[in-house]
Amino acid sequence: MKTPARGALRGEERGVVIVPTYNESENVTRIVPRILDQDPRLEVLVVDDNSPDGTGQLADELAADNPRVHVLHRPGKEGLGRAYLAGFAWALARDYTYIFEMDADFSHDPMHLQEFLAAVRDADLVLGSRYRDGKVTVVNWPMTRLMLSYGANIYARAVTGMRLGDGTGGFKCFRREVLQAIPLDQVKSNGYAFQIEMSFRAWKKGFRIAEIPIVFHDRTEGESKMSKRIVREAIWMVWRLRWWAMTGRL
Repeated sequence: MKTPARGALRGEERGVVIVPTYNESENVTRIVPRILDQDPRLEVLVVDDNSPDGTGQLADELAADNPRVHVLHRPGKEGLGRAYLAGFAWALARDYTYIFEMDADFSHDPMHLQEFLAAVRDADLVLGSRYRDGKVTVVNWPMTRLMLSYGANIYARAVTGMRLGDGTGGFKCFRREVLQAIPLDQVKSNGYAFQIEMSFRAWKKGFRIAEIPIVFHDRTEGESKMSKRIVREAIWMVWRLRWWAMTGRL
């Protein structure tokens, strides 16, 4: 068994890394073992949206061979936010101390998980930031995609008031108390906006939020899930969040 690194989980603590998948057959069998290698008390929950390429079946095979791997099958593709909410509900029904969000496509390097575990000692929610302190740590994105993402974060900060360098990033670690305090059935957004909404709700409830720098690599296998609908949702959702906060609905 690998010796836990500095900042790793205590013996009585467990963490689960939620990995949503849709057509990630090229990645799922590689990313899951890499996650498990980071700490012996980390587990993985693959949330598969009935991928036609057989991702769910591959995840089942991983789970059959390793009790630290779990699979949640959903009937169809409903979006990233819905997948994470299903994963959160699954995790909260069990005794995990820390609940992670992480992409399946290696854009989020599993090596950063140990840094999250160290940072969450002094925080309630830890965000992996691509734009911390004005530095851009994104590899292989076209300039148009980078400017869209960077600009979206400036826009979100201006509208919501959250002073986050990277509010749209999807590499996160929650203490379970944060997710227990958020009415998950009231979370409305699904794409980029889902990440902003979850952080905003945690921030409005007074939880401590920390950002750590990560290196973000564009996917090398599979296809991006970005769409114009996701961008439109993010543009409008930040104003809804501001309005809900002003009217006491959060």
